[in-house]
Amino acid sequence: MADYKIIEVKDAKDVLRFVRFPDNLYKGCPQYVPALHSREVRNLTKDAALEYCVHKMWMVTRGLKVVGRICAMINPRYNERYNKKCVRFGWFDTIKDIEVARLLIDTASAWAKEQGMDTIHGPLYYNTLGKQGMLVEGYENNPPFNCIYNYPYYNDFMEQLGFEKECDWIQYKMVANHGVPEKARRVAKIVEERYNLHFGSLDKLKKDPEMVRKFFRLYSDSFAETVYNFIPFTEKEIEQEAEDSMPYISDKASCLLLDENDEIVAFGISFPTISKALQKAKGRFFPFGWFHLLKAMHNFETTDLMINGAVPEWQNKGVSAVYYKEMADKAIRVGMRWAISNPQIESNSAVNIWNSYEHEPFMRRRCYIKKIGE
Repeated sequence: MADYKIIEVKDAKDVLRFVRFPDNLYKGCPQYVPALHSREVRNLTKDAALEYCVHKMWMVTRGLKVVGRICAMINPRYNERYNKKCVRFGWFDTIKDIEVARLLIDTASAWAKEQGMDTIHGPLYYNTLGKQGMLVEGYENNPPFNCIYNYPYYNDFMEQLGFEKECDWIQYKMVANHGVPEKARRVAKIVEERYNLHFGSLDKLKKDPEMVRKFFRLYSDSFAETVYNFIPFTEKEIEQEAEDSMPYISDKASCLLLDENDEIVAFGISFPTISKALQKAKGRFFPFGWFHLLKAMHNFETTDLMINGAVPEWQNKGVSAVYYKEMADKAIRVGMRWAISNPQIESNSAVNIWNSYEHEPFMRRRCYIKKIGE
C-alpha cells in the first residue's frame, strides 16, 4: 500500500491545492471542463448555503503530491424537510486507486457519524443549485459547465465501497433548428389565446433588482414540489444565483411568459455553451479567460437548456407548449444547431417532452447512497 496521508483543508493555501487538483488529474483528458478557480474558492468558503450548512474538506497526499479530495456537507434544511440524517459528499476526485477513495469516504463518514448522521450520499452540492451526480454514461462528451465530469473507474470504486444507486439524472442532445411540429404550434396558440398570455423581456427584467429576486423566488417555488430532493432557496441563495446567472441570460435564446397582468407564468432559460471556453481558460479568468468566455457568449451553435418551468398555479395548464414553441423559434433565429438538456431525474415524466424533438442520449449521472458503517 502506498504511503498515503489524509489532511484536513484548513487554510487558503490548502483550499487552492484542493481546487487545483483536478487540473493535474484530468490533464490530457479532452472531455474534462475545469471550473474557474476563483469561483470554486468562493463556493468552498463563502457560498450562500454556508449560512446554514456545515462542511469539511480533506485531501489525500503522497509526499508533496495531492492524490485525492472530498468535501462533506450537512444540510440541516434538507434533513429536516425530508426527515433524514444524511451527509452529502462532493468535490470527490481520486487517482485510480481504491485505497485513496476508501480513505476519503471513510474520513467523511466518520466525521458525519460524529455529527449524528447515519447515511452518506453523493456526489451532491450543498443545495440543488450546484453540480451533482457522478457520470455513468456519456464519457465521450463534453459536459455543460454546470455538470460533473469524472473517469469511469469512479463508479467501480463506489460499488466496491458498498454504495448503491439512489437516483439517476439523464441528459439529451437535441437537434435545435427543426422547430416544433405544426400540431404543437397550434396547441401553443390555443393556450396563449385562452389565457391571454404574452412574452416579456428578460433583458428588461435584468435591470430591475427586485424583479430579478421575484423571478428566482418563483423559480424556487416552481420546483419545490416537483424536483427530487429539492430544497427551497434562502434569500441569500437567491441573491447569489441571480449574480451568477443573470449575466448569461438574454432574450436571444430564453423567454419569459407573462399573464394579462404582467405576472410571470413560465420561463425557459438557455445559455450558449461555454464548456470549450472554460477549457481554454484552464481555470483562470485572467489574463485571457474572460476573452474566451465573452466570445463563447455570442456563439449559439450549441446551447445548454438550463431551466424551464411554470409557477405552481400555472402548472398542468399546457403553458409549456407556449414557451417551448417560442424557444424553438428563437433557436432558428440565432443559428442554433444543438441543444443539451439540463440533468433531469429519470422518474420525472417531464423528460418525455424531448420525444417531440429529434434527440439522442447525451449523459447519465448518478447519486450513490449507503448507510454509514456498512
